[in-house]
Amino acid sequence: MQAGKIDIAILGGGLAGGLIALALARLRPELSVVVIDQGHRFGGNHVWSCFDSDLPRRDRWLTGPLEARRWGGYDVHFPAYSRHLPAAYVSMTGETLDAALRAALPEDRLLNRTDVVEARARSVALADGRRFRAGAVIDARGTRGFAHMTGGWQKFGGQMLRLAAPHGIDRPVVMDARVDQADGYRFVYCLPFSDTEIFIEDTYYSDTPDLDLPTIWARIGEYAAFQGWRILSVNRQETGVLPVIGGGDFDAFWRAGGNGARAGARAALVHPLTSYSLPDAVRFALRIARLRDLSAPALALESEGFARAHWQRGKFYRMLTRMLFGAASERRYRVLERFYRLPEDLIARFYAGETTKRDQRRILIGRPPVPVLGAVASIAGWHKLAPLTLPETPLLEQAA
Repeated sequence: MQAGKIDIAILGGGLAGGLIALALARLRPELSVVVIDQGHRFGGNHVWSCFDSDLPRRDRWLTGPLEARRWGGYDVHFPAYSRHLPAAYVSMTGETLDAALRAALPEDRLLNRTDVVEARARSVALADGRRFRAGAVIDARGTRGFAHMTGGWQKFGGQMLRLAAPHGIDRPVVMDARVDQADGYRFVYCLPFSDTEIFIEDTYYSDTPDLDLPTIWARIGEYAAFQGWRILSVNRQETGVLPVIGGGDFDAFWRAGGNGARAGARAALVHPLTSYSLPDAVRFALRIARLRDLSAPALALESEGFARAHWQRGKFYRMLTRMLFGAASERRYRVLERFYRLPEDLIARFYAGETTKRDQRRILIGRPPVPVLGAVASIAGWHKLAPLTLPETPLLEQAA
């Protein structure tokens, strides 16, 4: 990679950066693309999931090589009821993303185990002294907080467990809220990867970003024991602290991040309420790969425009975030309990970020699942949410 030979440098080999690299490799093979990441492998130690309906069929070629498991439906459980939904559900892992990148790009274009010490619109300096010039740089390294935005946090710890006997679950449990409600809205998330392997995640919609990992690991063990599962080993662990956005100043947020092109969480391309990032990561990757002009100014303009449009479309979801976090901590589960009684096609559009005006009316009609005064205050924005700042721990790009 000699000076002047790189067309696109992508900083961050997680979900957003990895999908951009894969889209460029497929649709723009004439370009020289380099991916730079600090981790020991691209994709990190993450599990991303999505509903099949989140992505148009024509675009699934991009995520197909990343699939680790696919199921024909999923379940949700709440104190008042349980429900099975037949929508297909797909999970991808850091290992599958790493393998896909190594199959698509030359080895010398994939740089990991290295830190970026300086990033500009057309150049990158690494901690090992190397410096590269590029036609454009795309920063997809996640973020340590959302300056100028307010809301709460979705935080979690997950473990891949190997069990002594089959667990008996044949499809994901996307939400099990029958657990004790603590630190906000709490639920458990389960992905059965094989008869005796299951990924269990303990998740919280919380006012604070603090992770009490000893407590989370203990609660996962308690959940497994309650199901009658005996754990032989913990094969992987994952943690995350993700933004749940209720409001903010997009212009100030964008100015604070510099003038270059951005992607993923760095561009606030997350679902405001679910912290879900995969659909927009796919959309943005394909948008970039299909641009005729991939110069630094064009990419900076395109990324800002895409992020701004995403922000504008998220107004309704931010209002729901205010409703959720305006409710008393022990009542928050009722918001999701009511939501999952709605029609399946409405739920699918909600997760994909494609809620219609009719859907919005349907979600809000009827008796609020939280006290009326609190609901009105939250919708009106009277309830004050905390700034989304996280100075120490990077946010992870994890699909909730």
